[in-house]
Amino acid sequence: MEYSGIVHFEDKKYCFARKPKEFVFRLETKKDDIENVILHMQDKYVKLAYLDTRAQVPMEKVRSDRYRDYYEAVVNMDVICLRYYFELTDCEGNKAFFGNHEFTEEAPTDIEYMFDCPQSVREEDIFEVPQWAKNKVIYQIFPSRFATDKKIPEDVWYQAPITHNADLKGNLKGITAHLPYIRDLGADIVYLTPIFQSNSSHKYNIDDYYRIDPSFGTKEDLRELVESAHSLGLRVILDGVFNHTSDNFFAFKDIREKQEASKYLDWYSIDGFPLQIGWGVKPNFKTFSYVGFMPKLNLGNPEVQDYVIDVASYWIKECGIDGWRLDVGDEIPHAFWKRFRRELKKIKPELLIAGEIWHFAGDFLEGDEWDTVMNYPFFRSLTNLVGSESITVSDFVDNLGFLEGHLHPEVLPLLWNLMGSHDTPRFLHLCGGNTDKLKLAAALLLLLPGMPMIYYGDEVGMEGAKDPDCRRGMLWDESRQNAEILSYYKRLLQLRHRYDFLTSCRPTEVHTQNESGLLARRIICENQEALMIFHCKDGEVSLPELQGRMDRISDTVSDGILKPYQAALFIRE
Repeated sequence: MEYSGIVHFEDKKYCFARKPKEFVFRLETKKDDIENVILHMQDKYVKLAYLDTRAQVPMEKVRSDRYRDYYEAVVNMDVICLRYYFELTDCEGNKAFFGNHEFTEEAPTDIEYMFDCPQSVREEDIFEVPQWAKNKVIYQIFPSRFATDKKIPEDVWYQAPITHNADLKGNLKGITAHLPYIRDLGADIVYLTPIFQSNSSHKYNIDDYYRIDPSFGTKEDLRELVESAHSLGLRVILDGVFNHTSDNFFAFKDIREKQEASKYLDWYSIDGFPLQIGWGVKPNFKTFSYVGFMPKLNLGNPEVQDYVIDVASYWIKECGIDGWRLDVGDEIPHAFWKRFRRELKKIKPELLIAGEIWHFAGDFLEGDEWDTVMNYPFFRSLTNLVGSESITVSDFVDNLGFLEGHLHPEVLPLLWNLMGSHDTPRFLHLCGGNTDKLKLAAALLLLLPGMPMIYYGDEVGMEGAKDPDCRRGMLWDESRQNAEILSYYKRLLQLRHRYDFLTSCRPTEVHTQNESGLLARRIICENQEALMIFHCKDGEVSLPELQGRMDRISDTVSDGILKPYQAALFIRE
């Protein structure tokens, strides 16, 4: 038994309340090292001589990654404080007890050698997320390039490759006019990259947070968009760029003019004067990515905090938006995000708060900051599995297992899984134009739990290299669209919505076969059963046991042969 691989802490990651009186206990072990785990519990304050409160609960291995197994037990309890320890049996029959971070050969009888869980404290930390958002589908829009109500020549709108400065005159009215298309596709949420006043096409350098960029329209246009979306059953999420401003933002302009005498000096982190802003020069103030025209706000300053929270609150109250996606969220202090959540959830408890971060984000997802995060680890795993084929299906499953094992269960149905965004090359570009690979990636994206995010145009086969070329004009001309891919996306989304147990129920069995590139997920939930199979390699593979069964994706009877990069779904109702 590998003691160093056994991990548990008496904190809200490993011992937490899912709802009042219902608790989850977690334990990590070295992969394939432990055969059985039992959770032992007893009341801290009730003496055993008066009442025996001891209880045992078997723990279940709920997921694994390439290094660890993750065990969980769900316990109903009503005590002031619980004391507990673990009984572990390894694959060779050896037994050990683990309590208060120590291993013993005998079960501890002194409660001081057990872990401690104060019930009321944990119940105050219950992670409450917007239930409406679980497993919903997001459609990401880059407003300056998605749609317009202006007359634009085709050679301008469809220019490729495209540059940062190309003006396609995309606007909010154009988006509103195409909301039925998004609803018909099967999406549930519209996420807009920044729409506030800025001199760039991307709007991530904002001059005025209280004004819609004139090229996009007005506050009334946004209100109309939100109201139209809501009437169609769609939600709307805006992009909050609160890490940095533009160099034309009022506070930074005041500093440029008055230097040390500016009353806004503490709104930023400035090392000296004169300010060094030019291209190719490292700024002498904090910025986003050393870009001088994107100075970083000092969100340790209460005045700056007040300003940002007022901005975020303003658009909720004025236009009824349903959430914020937080740009460069991991470079902003935790203390601010805790306040941000408290203040905004008072205004709209069901608001969705999603952070942008490109790596594991567990410290932001403990219930007191964000609800969820853009799942770039999923993006990397998906592109490596299907695009470059540099990892195996087992690696893919292990990567998902790591996230599932370390994140709060409430977060998992809200993870923004993606296969591309405005910051990445188009998936079709990454896989060399192979539409079979694109369809397989779409199946993995849209048939797995979480909040899959469709980057506008992927569903019609849009091409595009890295930023800015991934931000071309949307393909509205049907002759330019790939009708087969669009039909495939619609079919997957129909299946996702019709059979919600595919995403809401945990798989009963996950099987991988690296040599053939097969990944299979079986789900048995109440009276329904599904088998998903993803073939992630070139060539054909024979599965005679599937012969004669109806593949719901293709709506054809299976001949037992999976083609290259084919996904299939079999359902018993």
